[in-house]
Amino acid sequence: MSGRTDEARARIKGSITALITPFREGRVDDDAFKKIVERQIAEGTHGLVPVGTTGESPTLSHGEHMHVVELCVQVARGRVPVIAGAGSNSTAEAIQLTRHAKSAGADAALVVTPYYNKPTQEGLFRHYEAISAAVDLPVIVYNIPGRCIVDISVETMARISALPNVIGVKDATGNLARPSQQRLASGEAFVQLSGEDGTALGFNAHGGRGCISVTSNLAPRLCADFQNATLKGDYAAALAIQDRLMPLHDALFCEASPGPVKFGASLLGLCAPDTRLPLVPIAESSKDKVRAAMKKAGLI
Repeated sequence: MSGRTDEARARIKGSITALITPFREGRVDDDAFKKIVERQIAEGTHGLVPVGTTGESPTLSHGEHMHVVELCVQVARGRVPVIAGAGSNSTAEAIQLTRHAKSAGADAALVVTPYYNKPTQEGLFRHYEAISAAVDLPVIVYNIPGRCIVDISVETMARISALPNVIGVKDATGNLARPSQQRLASGEAFVQLSGEDGTALGFNAHGGRGCISVTSNLAPRLCADFQNATLKGDYAAALAIQDRLMPLHDALFCEASPGPVKFGASLLGLCAPDTRLPLVPIAESSKDKVRAAMKKAGLI
């Protein structure tokens, strides 16, 4: 397993897109998804995450979830790493989805903290311990207290990071002290990825190696250039891109994601803006915000 985890640690960095899942007439739009993946790779995106929250995993059936992962791996063809969403608040279900990610050929699994049932720190550790023991696939922990209520402490994350195939974290805590704290607790080899576009600049300055991005669905080239600049230590160039993209980072969360980013994708002709209930079409005022931010960024 060490060779596989070492390869994943080396490859997983930069601008990694949390892919939207396009729908048409209530079904997954395979043709649109394939074009989206090809566009991402052509524009310099460093990695892909199918069926995360942005991919509407909560309202996909298991069959649809697995199909989208398989389709992403098929289209990517190894050109960039695919980190398949595989989280659940049931450890057994998370193991099942992680096993499928491996069988589909994904390079790693993104496993969110269990939501709603609010496990203790010991419960969080055992959740990832069970997944690590059950599936021989690199795992990225997804820590997002705003959606899941629970927050993995620095100490617990250090325990989790010592598990055989846990290689990193997608950190959406919004706490810019966290990557420095985690770096000291878990070591420099632990791959830290921001889960927030707006704070990715500071996150990387604290030792992060990239961002699992919503904005890169719309601006893959700019997000890739931004990450390339930070990874080279050129924070002046990165800041110039940040200033251009910050209004878009904000606008894409003016309502529950992925409503705004799907509307933006529709403006680019990538797919229909359709989401599934309980998400509804975004308000006209929100459309105005997204449209204005895309114009500011030079996307339309």
